[in-house]
Amino acid sequence: MRVFEAVVIHRTVAGAAMALGVTPSSVSEQVRTLELSLGTDLFDRARRDLTLTSAGERLLPWSRRLLDQAEQARREVSVAVAARTRLRLGVLAAVAATHLPAVLARLTDRRHGLDLSLHTDRARDALLDGVAAGALDAAVVLDAPGPLGALGFPLPPAPLDHLDLQAVPLALVAAPTHPLARATTLTPDHLRGQRLLVGSPTCSYRLAGDRLLGSHVQRLHTGAVPTTRACAEQGLGIALLPAHAVHDRLTAGTLTRLPLDPPPLHLRLLWPTDHAPLPALRPLPAHERAPGLDEPRGAQRLS
Repeated sequence: MRVFEAVVIHRTVAGAAMALGVTPSSVSEQVRTLELSLGTDLFDRARRDLTLTSAGERLLPWSRRLLDQAEQARREVSVAVAARTRLRLGVLAAVAATHLPAVLARLTDRRHGLDLSLHTDRARDALLDGVAAGALDAAVVLDAPGPLGALGFPLPPAPLDHLDLQAVPLALVAAPTHPLARATTLTPDHLRGQRLLVGSPTCSYRLAGDRLLGSHVQRLHTGAVPTTRACAEQGLGIALLPAHAVHDRLTAGTLTRLPLDPPPLHLRLLWPTDHAPLPALRPLPAHERAPGLDEPRGAQRLS
């Protein structure tokens, strides 16, 4: 159609070829192919300047409409492709500094040109509501193994799918002077009456402690992880914290690990079930998958 219109405008094969940046033989061949497909001549070749036949006159308005529609289709596809490279990602503040960089590296390595917008929040509920409302494309939170929300937090009414990215080990710790520091084995019953240092009621590590120890222990609210860790070092109680947050204290001997192994939490990526998964969220094929990257779980499989 573009070749056809060029010949109409320039009235010669040579003029059309120069305007399109192709050879005259290519213009002639494409015009002839178009005429053969329609079963009629489109140009009167009796004179030096090519003029339209009656069939060519009928085709001309159709040519313009078809080219306009093709351009519209190109624009819409380009916009859709650009949209698929945008990712509004919400991240739980508790894992932003320690675990987010590895997640971002994995996403950007596989999705070059990804337009990533990050939103960090201390409140898990705010992230879940943002995903459910469409303000965020996906969010990274901490959860227990199993179905979404197994850790004990409420879910929004909109259905969500999820992908487990990696395990986040936990450690039950106390000061070396704590009465339980020299124990060789422990069960939750052994901790009855002990003081557990905890964060806010919605803190992932507090919820993990509730799942592990139930009502056997007293709670002392000490706030964020650094404060809870410091209070444990001072002997104010025991604490269930992410292993990475106490590793150097265990090495230095200011904390000791109690012999009760808590199940790890999972770093979990979640998104709305009724939205087609963004290419940036699709996991690696099995043969390329990094250690700890699981298949998606939920109503639909990412592929």
